[in-house]
Amino acid sequence: MNAPVTVTQIQNWINGAAVPARPADVSPVFNPATGEITAQVTTGHADDVAAAVAAAASAFPAWAATTPLRRARVMFKFKELLERDAKRIAATITREHGKVFSDAMGEFTRGLEVVEFACGAPQLLKGEITDQVGGGIDAYSLRQPLGVVAGITPFNFPFMVPLWMIPIALVCGNTFVLKPSERDPSCSLIVAELLKEAGLPDGVFNVVQGGKTCVDAILHHPEVQAVSFVGSTPIAQYIYATGTANGKRVQALGGAKNHMVVMPDADLKQAVDALVGAGYGSAGERCMAISVAVAVGDIGDKLVDALAERARTLKIGNGLQGEGAASGDSGMDMGPLVTRDHLNKVKGYVDLGVAEGAQLVVDGRAHPAGTPDGGFFMGGCLFDQVTPAMRIYKEEIFGPVLSVVRVQTFDEAVNLINAHEYGNGTAVFTRDGDAAREFVQRIQVGMVGVNVPIPVPMSFHSFGGWKRSLFGDHHIYGPEGVRFYTRYKSVMQRWPSGIKDGAQFVMPTMK
Repeated sequence: MNAPVTVTQIQNWINGAAVPARPADVSPVFNPATGEITAQVTTGHADDVAAAVAAAASAFPAWAATTPLRRARVMFKFKELLERDAKRIAATITREHGKVFSDAMGEFTRGLEVVEFACGAPQLLKGEITDQVGGGIDAYSLRQPLGVVAGITPFNFPFMVPLWMIPIALVCGNTFVLKPSERDPSCSLIVAELLKEAGLPDGVFNVVQGGKTCVDAILHHPEVQAVSFVGSTPIAQYIYATGTANGKRVQALGGAKNHMVVMPDADLKQAVDALVGAGYGSAGERCMAISVAVAVGDIGDKLVDALAERARTLKIGNGLQGEGAASGDSGMDMGPLVTRDHLNKVKGYVDLGVAEGAQLVVDGRAHPAGTPDGGFFMGGCLFDQVTPAMRIYKEEIFGPVLSVVRVQTFDEAVNLINAHEYGNGTAVFTRDGDAAREFVQRIQVGMVGVNVPIPVPMSFHSFGGWKRSLFGDHHIYGPEGVRFYTRYKSVMQRWPSGIKDGAQFVMPTMK
């Protein structure tokens, strides 16, 4: 008989300490692999947001006056602490989100890379200077912090996406309020604890747990200068419209319907490996998941047959159990979906695809682990003969459902992708360099892979899509992140006379 599960209360983090939220409704946090409730989190209160913003506003002047080098040193220590606790963080991701442990470690690594990028704050924040723009006049530029900024993050990457925002915002001199997903909120408190241990002053980073009430309070608070969001397109559009109407700088990353074009000359095994990993990894709960394979010419039958064989043999189970669990890797390919409601939503899309006339080659709806008393499991699903008129093609499903669309020519493939409302990520698999170059030039998508299925940029570049996949002028993290979290200031100066200092014999240092 299994021991009863201890249900913990997820708290806020305000002014350097964990504090209970104001009395409000609570939302359950599940272990998706077992279906058990493991924690409860408050749905949020505007007063909690007000307290967090007040703490951040109070801490801002001193933090903004801290030198970039000292801010970077906090990030260096934070990086060291994250590496120390890597397995604990990954296990927390798996327990609350459901992705397998090896995938959770991948999420950890990609978040850590942004911390590493932020450690270069003294270089990132350097301005430019032009000597003698006029007689005795020099011109130079500065990038200065905005003030209190906020991040609203999704359930599918509870560690990585917050770290797309937090390190860069902090090293630029801002203070931060995070509103994580209520579905898997525990990573937010681990981040808060480790930032404090790294030496971040109290009030510089704060966490408010909750739902829409907290989001609206952030969007309307007069002291919040900027908001970063990652999630679905309808919510991204709402956050962008509401935030900008209240005078805030907003970057809101929305949904996706990512296509991968498989040309007739592509290495079939390589393409299939790429599609299986990119389509079914993390149970398809990735904004960069490949959900549409575009088969060009006569490669369609071979592609579908190979994909079907692989989809039927996916290893699906608890990401913290299995033959290799003791060493940290269960050996599973895919875990459960995040909640039963989300599982039922994805199954509903599969039902819809069948009703619309698509050919369901592999049906994963009846996975044996997905029983009413078990976890939220679903097998991989594969559709063939999908058309652009179908809702399963048009809409983001956010689950392990891969659709194959057949076209005859390269031009048809490009036009198909360009006609879609989303423009987040795409890929082409081919041996033809000319076709690949033309694809890169013509495609109206923000992130493009050539024989790379999930073209997520490294931390020293920037992440973001086109069209209805991004609202706002800046992509997230990298150089675009630095620009988003700072204001540009141009200075012209002239000194008609001055007073010279005497001799100094001590090595000059940054104070």
